[in-house]
Amino acid sequence: MSFLRTVGQALNSAVSFVVFSILDVLDIILCYVYKIIDYAIESEWKPCYCTAGKDAIIMPKAMGPKVLHVSCKKLQLEDVSDTLYERASVVMDMSRKPVEPPQATFKVSSALVEMIRGKMDRQKPKEQRMPCWSDCDCNVCNSWSGESAGSSSSSLYVHVQGPQDKSEIKENVIFIHGFISSSAFWTETIFPVFSETTRSSYQLFAVDLLGFGRSPKPVDSLYTLREHVDMIEKSVIEKYKLEHFHIVAHSLGSVLALALTVKYPDAIKSLTLLSPPYFPVPKGEEAAASQYIMRQVAPRRVWPPIAFGGSMACWYEHVSRTICLIICKHHRIWDFIFKTVTRNRMKTYLIEAFMCHTHNAAWHTLHNIICGSAAKMESYLDIVRDELNCSVNVYHGEYDELLPVDCSYAVGSRIPRARVKVYKKKDHITVIIGQERLFARELEEIWLNAKQ
Repeated sequence: MSFLRTVGQALNSAVSFVVFSILDVLDIILCYVYKIIDYAIESEWKPCYCTAGKDAIIMPKAMGPKVLHVSCKKLQLEDVSDTLYERASVVMDMSRKPVEPPQATFKVSSALVEMIRGKMDRQKPKEQRMPCWSDCDCNVCNSWSGESAGSSSSSLYVHVQGPQDKSEIKENVIFIHGFISSSAFWTETIFPVFSETTRSSYQLFAVDLLGFGRSPKPVDSLYTLREHVDMIEKSVIEKYKLEHFHIVAHSLGSVLALALTVKYPDAIKSLTLLSPPYFPVPKGEEAAASQYIMRQVAPRRVWPPIAFGGSMACWYEHVSRTICLIICKHHRIWDFIFKTVTRNRMKTYLIEAFMCHTHNAAWHTLHNIICGSAAKMESYLDIVRDELNCSVNVYHGEYDELLPVDCSYAVGSRIPRARVKVYKKKDHITVIIGQERLFARELEEIWLNAKQ
């Protein structure tokens, strides 16, 4: 078995090297193809990160990885991950040398940076940009845009479930889904199986994150951590005037949950994380922490399939755009095929949630939240450990091939009071799917103990 395992790993590495070398070349070709098509259809070049050095000004390292994008339509200054514009080819990556973030090419004073940021924050666009030609424009994906949408274009889609009489609400819970998912991950699984006590006294909020599901998908957004957190804050916490609440988050949503916990330390009653993407950065990799996280999340291997899919989505900007063009733009056709073939036996809400997003949203969210938050995760966990008293519960599937169970164990090591539970023979999705009632009871117990 040991010999076969070694042979299998060697074969996987060899095939992966060939496949991803081809993808390196293909992504360059697709870059020019999309530039031509974008110009032909929309009469403008769509910026991409293949030529970030020409289209952006890299800020000094002391200020963190920031990119100043200048265009005739909008001026943006955001915290972004350097993995967006600095990704080694498969040949370079084989050396396994940490990639240093690019040095500053233009120095900007902190006063000027803050002035630009303040100007941008006060600026309100007069109209919503319509989707790109390669994005879906159906009523579901584009319900937030247009004249009929009204104020919905400036807030997230939020599914709210709870008692009609507001005086009966005793607890509030915010649910945050993971990458390329939606609020349906919660509303179609555990929401229907909560006890009558929970349904009669708890107000449950399941959000569609910015760029996903029925929420806005602005084409000029960088989908940074600040943008995601601000939208949740505005669409749920401020809108419903929540003074205290619990948070339940899955995968990528765990990063946003920690950011909200740190921002509202006195309001958090309990924090529940499922499959959190936490990879402790080893010594020697601190200068390129986001690059290290990208190699962990997307190892560029053809097996297992989930790693292959994640690697294509993370490393290749134009290949991933092509995948979105084929899948997301035509999700209605795919949805019909799945329903016909499975005769509605398949829970198609997962398919719909997987397909209802844009390339721009998925690409930036993956890099700016998962990879770009590498350094922030350490400080967030330390603050929860040292400054907060809320209960922390972590769940993970034993067979999770996307985010290994070591991620949750690392959270437990960082926060000793955290309760870490590993579900046997469960993976990244079946950590909930298939055991909805069991997990619903787990949550109700957490909330009850936090209340007491």
